[in-house]
Amino acid sequence: MEQIGLDRLTGIIAFARSASLGSYTAAARSLGISPSAVSKSVQRLEGRLGLSLFTRTTRSLTLTPEGRDLHERALRLLRQAEEIEQAAVAARSEPAGVLKLTAPVPVGVHLLAPALPRFRERHPRLSVDLRLGDRFADLVEEGIDVAIRVGELSDSRLVSRRLAPHRLCAFSSPAYLERRGTPRHPDELVDHDCVNFRFQSTGQALRWPFRIGGRTVELTPNAGIVTDFSDAVATILVAGGGIGISPTYIAAPYVERGLLVPVLQEFAVERSVITALWPESRRGSPNVRAFLAFLGEVFPSPPPWDGQLAAIPPTTVRVPDGGSTHL
Repeated sequence: MEQIGLDRLTGIIAFARSASLGSYTAAARSLGISPSAVSKSVQRLEGRLGLSLFTRTTRSLTLTPEGRDLHERALRLLRQAEEIEQAAVAARSEPAGVLKLTAPVPVGVHLLAPALPRFRERHPRLSVDLRLGDRFADLVEEGIDVAIRVGELSDSRLVSRRLAPHRLCAFSSPAYLERRGTPRHPDELVDHDCVNFRFQSTGQALRWPFRIGGRTVELTPNAGIVTDFSDAVATILVAGGGIGISPTYIAAPYVERGLLVPVLQEFAVERSVITALWPESRRGSPNVRAFLAFLGEVFPSPPPWDGQLAAIPPTTVRVPDGGSTHL
């Protein structure tokens, strides 16, 4: 039987990833090579096969009927290769090699990134590739070891673990509250400047959830400032921009320094959960086992950022000099 060459395998990998992600650019980012390299590799594969695998436009790639059939076969081949690699990894006892992680930007920046140096001190033979973004990657096809996501996502190929509640609360700066007063009920937000968050994926403004009378009520206040980056909401509030909703893990460091205070805290809700997901094929990997064990330290129960806010009386505003102002 003729042996398959390396160049032919490269073409199959480039084709499969391009078909799964819908563009050469996305495939190139996933594989860590240039879009032109992906394109040329696919073109060489098409030349060898004598088939057109994609219908190309300036905006997207669409599989031809022949391409759809080959894509399914290519995915089966790559999954078998993945199983071979994971069997070899599982045979090791010590974590080593590359651990590929993905997480939303805020979770990655505020919770994961500060903890990674400590993780690598324990496992110096293991390097970490952390990819931040809200696009939900196909963990199996893109070779991701562990994903951190907000919400519980169903995929039969994935194993999941709840890490921590994803709590949202209203916050403001002491200076703003001194100037404009503190609302005691969500209905009073109509009398305040509000800062809101807009989802990049949908363009929709966040509906502010509050627990009122035993049920969750969602409001969309008139906002003087809207931004699509959650860290920007917090920094605008610190600058006296008004009242805004933020995940508690983002606001907690500002609260600790006296730059923000929780508002309407008794109406705050647990919006969803922060979840770890990993492919079933990674279950025996020492790299994944080590990182999942470490996540227990990154996300202790109860989370320290929520405990910190719970310790602040709702009627007390801390100011930067360490004192407090009762409103």
